[in-house]
Amino acid sequence: MSRLNEANVMLAKEIIGRYPKARSATIPLLHLSQQQNGYITDDAIAHIAELVGATSAEVLGTCTFYEMFKMVPVGKYLVNICGTMSCQLLGADELMHHAEQTLGVKAGGTTSDGLFTLEHAECQAACTEAPNMQVNYRHCHRMTTTNFDKLIDDLRAGRLEGEIPVHGTLARVRQQIPADKAAGVASPDAPVVPAWMPEAAQ
Repeated sequence: MSRLNEANVMLAKEIIGRYPKARSATIPLLHLSQQQNGYITDDAIAHIAELVGATSAEVLGTCTFYEMFKMVPVGKYLVNICGTMSCQLLGADELMHHAEQTLGVKAGGTTSDGLFTLEHAECQAACTEAPNMQVNYRHCHRMTTTNFDKLIDDLRAGRLEGEIPVHGTLARVRQQIPADKAAGVASPDAPVVPAWMPEAAQ
């Protein structure tokens, strides 16, 4: 279960084919692996490295740079509460304290039933909607403690499965591009002639 399964290897090869260099597919393949397993395993790092022609260290470096990739199991629902300035001024600290009390875990912890992992988050680019939080990277704006409790109750009861997929699901619909519709991507090794140079107009 840690390496990409057979179906996802086929999908990975299709994704790699969209790029002029295989290594450019590293991030999409990390997402694919996390969707399959819920987190990124050491075996998955090695497998992705094989597929894109990189070293495991290079793939690991990419994986650990982005906070959305998890290298340990997390809950079915990853709850990120923004703690930067706009959210903090409008009650993010109180919301986090309430979330810790409601879920019975400190930030960074996972509930004993495996349903929720609670984390602090940096800016979620929704400052006008503060305080903001996300569940599996789906935004929840202007959160109050009352709304938080209702959200958790709905998630526990399975009432939001149509809106919030399990952790690791990047999108419900995967883009499929027929070969005859793909953009004409230039090789990154091809010489680039700036548009303002006279020979570019010839």
